[in-house]
Amino acid sequence: MVDISRRASTPWHLWLIGVLSLLWNGFGGYDFVQTTTRGEAYMRESGFGEEMIAYYNAMPAWMYVPWALGVWGAVIGSLLLLTRSRWAVHAYALSLLGAVVSLIYSKFINPPPALSPELAMMEWMPYVIVVIAAFLAWYAWAMAKKGVLR
Repeated sequence: MVDISRRASTPWHLWLIGVLSLLWNGFGGYDFVQTTTRGEAYMRESGFGEEMIAYYNAMPAWMYVPWALGVWGAVIGSLLLLTRSRWAVHAYALSLLGAVVSLIYSKFINPPPALSPELAMMEWMPYVIVVIAAFLAWYAWAMAKKGVLR
């Protein structure tokens, strides 16, 4: 049990990780909003071809739930981390859950069509997202355990 009267001081790395995570996850939020509101126009501007646009347009409605959890859980988690709230742990855990479900869907249940050579590195992005989400969940948990988050 953490004694709140003896709260730990804020380490410099919390600010660094908090700001970097907000920038990273903020782009995820931007991408989510643009994809869901501008759709094909945004995807074309991002370099997606017809097959990839059709893949995203055919995504089942239920997949928006883990996608939204992953994105907005991470954005909220970043804000909560910067305010030193222990709720960052829960927000990042929801984000990790959403990222893992999205990874399973896109890599094992319904893989997307092959990407163009200039977008080929994007095939690794679901794994990168899960690794970053896992790190942020672990980091928030470690900071809460040390009494840095209240």
